[in-house]
Amino acid sequence: MTPPAPARRRPPRRCRALTAALLASAALVASCAGPPRTDADRPPVRLSVDTPPAKGELDSFSWASYAEPPTLDYLQAFDYPQNTVLANVCESLMRWTPGLTVAPGLAERATNPDPLTWVYDLRPGVHFHDGSVMTAEDVVYSLGRQMNPDNAAAWAQVFQNVESVTGTGPLQVTVRLKQPDSQFPQYMATAAGTVAAKAGVQAEGRDYGTGGGLHCTGPFTLAAWAKGQSIELRRFDDYWGSRAKAKKVVLRFLTDPSARTNALLTGDVDGGYLIPTESYDRLRAGGSGTLYFGEGLSTVNLNVTSMDGPLGDLRVRRALSLALDRSGFVRTGLAGAGTVTGSLTTGAAWAGAPESVRTTAFAHLTPTTQDIDRAKSLVKEAGAEGARITVATSSIGQDVSLLATAVQAAGARIGLDVRLRTIAPNAFTALFTDPQARVGLDAFPETYYDSITDPLDLLVNFRTGAYQNFAGFSDQRYDDLVDRATAAYDPAERGAIEAELQRTASEQLLWIPVAEWPTTVFLNKRITGAPTTIAYLYYPWAADVGAAQ
Repeated sequence: MTPPAPARRRPPRRCRALTAALLASAALVASCAGPPRTDADRPPVRLSVDTPPAKGELDSFSWASYAEPPTLDYLQAFDYPQNTVLANVCESLMRWTPGLTVAPGLAERATNPDPLTWVYDLRPGVHFHDGSVMTAEDVVYSLGRQMNPDNAAAWAQVFQNVESVTGTGPLQVTVRLKQPDSQFPQYMATAAGTVAAKAGVQAEGRDYGTGGGLHCTGPFTLAAWAKGQSIELRRFDDYWGSRAKAKKVVLRFLTDPSARTNALLTGDVDGGYLIPTESYDRLRAGGSGTLYFGEGLSTVNLNVTSMDGPLGDLRVRRALSLALDRSGFVRTGLAGAGTVTGSLTTGAAWAGAPESVRTTAFAHLTPTTQDIDRAKSLVKEAGAEGARITVATSSIGQDVSLLATAVQAAGARIGLDVRLRTIAPNAFTALFTDPQARVGLDAFPETYYDSITDPLDLLVNFRTGAYQNFAGFSDQRYDDLVDRATAAYDPAERGAIEAELQRTASEQLLWIPVAEWPTTVFLNKRITGAPTTIAYLYYPWAADVGAAQ
């Protein structure tokens, strides 16, 4: 999943101009600041925000994807394959920029007249791909699909504090909250804020997202989906924004990392995100293009999925963490392009917090130095010697397979019987969405990316009933802290509460943190313009790609 010159530099902060109303909005103050850039937080690679701008248009370019999306319904746009496609076809009320800031999207203005109200004034004259014009009714319907419990939307948690979404004018939508929610306006720049044509989605019915029209507003339309092979996007010439530089994009599903790398080296495909770590050196030396690194807001973790087995005992979780060779994993699994961490959140996620809060947040975290003797002692104390633990692995990339192997090796050194279960790349995404896919598993490697520049995006996952609270952890004090942080619009106040949440999550080790990891993109010599940061999951990255010469 996600993620060389030894020199490090500070990528420019590029805060796009926001409307006066957005600048006045307390909830979005942190977004304009952008992620903090300090050498202490930075992995040993050169990071950038963008690749060089395109010099001209293209008839087409091709792109490598490690897996085929299971659906293109925006309700389930919760993983890399879906979002990499949908970011170019469907759009949201707000937009995450390559600099990881929030800017206007389909809403040209967002205002917050009181802590319980958000008003979105829509752009006039925005056309859906079928030619119809976007209205407030389409927005109300689209957000309503996310809120409908019958749809089991991956983004439903974003709407937990929403009382109502109503059209208060032909081009105005008002969201009323049950309580103040600092996260909701930020998530309107993700797939949670996607807008599709009401009539079109209703016409597709249960087939929506399976290959027919998506009825969105983005710079590309879904032209064809050859199941098991590729997805083709075509430029939408009636797009409200800047026209895409390429007439056509073909995203090819190349599940084998070696095949994906060879296709990049030979020019069979022009570029791709999520480059296999084992391919970094080959791509750097191949002479066919350039490998770029950008801010990923990503941490590599071991996600505990069951508390019924040995990992239900905190002592066993601590033992496994203490036995992990994190430095070895970064060298091999991440090809050195990462940093060992005992934190579940990245340093860059704390953009809006004062330095004092950041210091507190990163104190007293999970130890990262191996301590085999202490780990053995904890296993013995828990009575878990010889206990079996089943961990998922996959050939998606070395970041998954070698972390699983590292966990198995760590277990063997301290008396645990760690078994690996291989999951096909196309099926790996089901671990996030389908409880049945996790049956029989105790844990799986997860590279978690923040969808907003706020640590609560990750920390909320340990709230009772949260979407990714796979282990079923429940603690009322933790839930109360999440509620307080959510309600705090002031970044300093929210950050202090989030620091306390981070400490609790660290103590519980429901996910075992391993490393921070930047995102990667490879472009061959004929194309350029793609953003390098994790923003590509919600930003129309393909529209920026054009001719390099």
